[in-house]
Amino acid sequence: MLEILYQDEHLVAVNKPAGMLVHRSWLDRHETVFVMQTLRDQIGQHVFTVHRLDKPTSGVLLLALSSDVARLLSQQLENHQVNKVYHAVVRGYMPEDGTVDYSLTEELDKIADKFANPGKAPQPAVTHYRVLAKVEMPVPVGPYDTARYSLVELTPETGRKHQLRRHMSHLHHPILGDSAHGDLKQNRGMIKHFSCPGLMLHASHMQLSHPVTGETIELTARWDPRWQHVVEQFGWQDTVPALERVEFAADWGQDN
Repeated sequence: MLEILYQDEHLVAVNKPAGMLVHRSWLDRHETVFVMQTLRDQIGQHVFTVHRLDKPTSGVLLLALSSDVARLLSQQLENHQVNKVYHAVVRGYMPEDGTVDYSLTEELDKIADKFANPGKAPQPAVTHYRVLAKVEMPVPVGPYDTARYSLVELTPETGRKHQLRRHMSHLHHPILGDSAHGDLKQNRGMIKHFSCPGLMLHASHMQLSHPVTGETIELTARWDPRWQHVVEQFGWQDTVPALERVEFAADWGQDN
């Protein structure tokens, strides 16, 4: 069963597990379990997608319970009226905080995007980041005798495809477990030394206005055991309680 973070007669939010697709995709024809189908069976009614999370990303996923509410929520996203906060573990020591303002060329899938325009100009993309913790572990990864990692909070202002993963790679601090934009040696090191496979990217928080009542809704998705295991090994337990107290910036929003 999926962990339900919020539900009323208009919308529902779940904590999406890493490795689970939101819906059927030609890119993963062998998959048989999806969030939409699982949630539909769990709550006994149809659900409508509003946004998506990549298969390896975990965390807050918002869905509507009618097409009208889905349309209203989609408008909020398009107008940058929904705030999201992600957490990631990245390679190396990140600067204390900052903003990545780096336009991204659209990434196209050979099958799903075969009719898209490959010559589309790069689109503006902005990500704010804040470093929460750092650690140096006495394990050899690549040419070094030790490995350095940072726990970062990421707030996307725009919502380009794979934006957070590509922006961290642009800064030479790729997210651990990122097979497309990351560091293969570091990914293997996480598995070998810390028994941690998969992408270390989690959609932790979301803030939005209820599309029907107008009330402010704040959603928080807990980290899964894999994340908790890494936090314990890296000695970041004291940092975790602070993650429950997120201050959303009124002028920061995103459309994905």
